[in-house]
Amino acid sequence: MVHPPVLASDLAAAKRLARALGFLPDVDRGETTVSEADAQFVRYRVFCDSLLDNGRRCGRPADHDGPCVPPERP
Repeated sequence: MVHPPVLASDLAAAKRLARALGFLPDVDRGETTVSEADAQFVRYRVFCDSLLDNGRRCGRPADHDGPCVPPERP
């Protein structure tokens, strides 16, 4: 598990940065969260964690509209 501290201007910017790293094959999208430095126990999910029929997790952002879809990986 790697926990690099990254400075972001707000929650939306932190989520964008975390999503930008989602292409990495070792990133567990379903467990990717962000938090404030002074409130690390309050975590915000970045990707949807719904399990699809094929055993994979949804590749869309958390709280997305519409159906879940598999993640796109290069």
